[in-house]
Amino acid sequence: MPTSPALPSANRRAIVASTIGNAFEWYDFIVFGFLSVIIARQFFPSSNPTVSMLMTTATFGSAFLMRPIGGILLGIYADRAGRKAALSLVILLMTVSSAMMAFTPGYATIGIAAPIVVVLARLQQGLSAGGEFGSATAMLIEYAPAHRRGFYGSWQNFGQFVAAVTAALMGALVTRGLSASALDAWGWRIPFMFGLVIGPVGFYIRTRLHEPPAYEDAAGAVAGKAASMLGTVWREHQAALWIAFGLVVASSVAQYVLNVYLPVYAVRQLGLPVSAPFTVLVATGTLRMILTPFFGSLSDRIGRKPVMGVSMALYVVTIYPLFVWLVAAPSLSHLLATEVVFAVLMAAALGPASTALAELFPTQVRATGLSISYNVATTLFGGFSPFLVTWLITETGNKMMPAYFVTAAMIVGLIALLPMRDAARRTARSRLDEGAFER
Repeated sequence: MPTSPALPSANRRAIVASTIGNAFEWYDFIVFGFLSVIIARQFFPSSNPTVSMLMTTATFGSAFLMRPIGGILLGIYADRAGRKAALSLVILLMTVSSAMMAFTPGYATIGIAAPIVVVLARLQQGLSAGGEFGSATAMLIEYAPAHRRGFYGSWQNFGQFVAAVTAALMGALVTRGLSASALDAWGWRIPFMFGLVIGPVGFYIRTRLHEPPAYEDAAGAVAGKAASMLGTVWREHQAALWIAFGLVVASSVAQYVLNVYLPVYAVRQLGLPVSAPFTVLVATGTLRMILTPFFGSLSDRIGRKPVMGVSMALYVVTIYPLFVWLVAAPSLSHLLATEVVFAVLMAAALGPASTALAELFPTQVRATGLSISYNVATTLFGGFSPFLVTWLITETGNKMMPAYFVTAAMIVGLIALLPMRDAARRTARSRLDEGAFER
């Protein structure tokens, strides 16, 4: 792994503060996805299990309807009031919505009010999550030295993989440690309650941060453009928005289909035990977690485009044959082997991704530009991916639909990558030129 000198204490705090909130956001989303079969019975009872499941996956996706709104409002707030203020507000809203999910009685107890409260909780979670990625990524990149932005930015996605591993561990704990009746009655709430521990800790850390020097230098310019910031982003950075949109389509579809939807797919379509996918996700999530900073650091040396482009191309080449093999002979070992390949490719694609997106926008509008592109893409193609894949399998009876869906998304990502200017290569050339001049 590429080695790096020790980080200054302020930079370490920025990484921890950005990572912990991002982990909280993704933990909540992933836990809901993992437990969607049980949540369907608790809040959306139906004589038809498929209808119940579709209602639950639609509720999961409903949080994404609020993400563009949250992204716009909180992105502008982060560019206007500061990264620290936005990140503190985001994690406070997340904590409230997670508590609503953890403590709402089921349909059998309070009737129609139960699914209404759950939907409201998901909508508020989507609103807060809409501001998380843009604000946290901007914070990381603006603390980073120019030649280490890939490494710093990789901690954004590192937080997502921490969340995936933690959620999988909690899923394995409750599904293996509790009886089916206990799991249905109250055990499914434990992972949500555990998530509530993260919120106050993250809030405390975030309120004690300092603004990045790069943001403070640009704050005056931001203040002068506040009233028309959204229009400015669209007029002056439209190409960047489209590039970011395409890249996020690829990454979000891969994450939500191959990670969040995996437990449902493995149990309902492949007939594996309910605890099997959690074992796989713990192992592969740990692998992604280890590799993500490596690939982020590698992108500082060779560029963002080579690392991301190779990984997305390999997705296109490998995903179909791997799914053919898995569907033909479903087993825990085959599922593990398939997900190990995807874990390596996902770490390579996402390690440099946050930095590549952030480098598309200048400091003055970075949080706004990131939030808009990221949240619109995840709303349209990320959060509803489990719903769409479930519907496609139901309508066609074809268990290969996840492979087709992810392949199409990766092709979109590759197309978006082509016109992207690689800031890492420009920085590396500049450093080489400076070194030659000094010699």
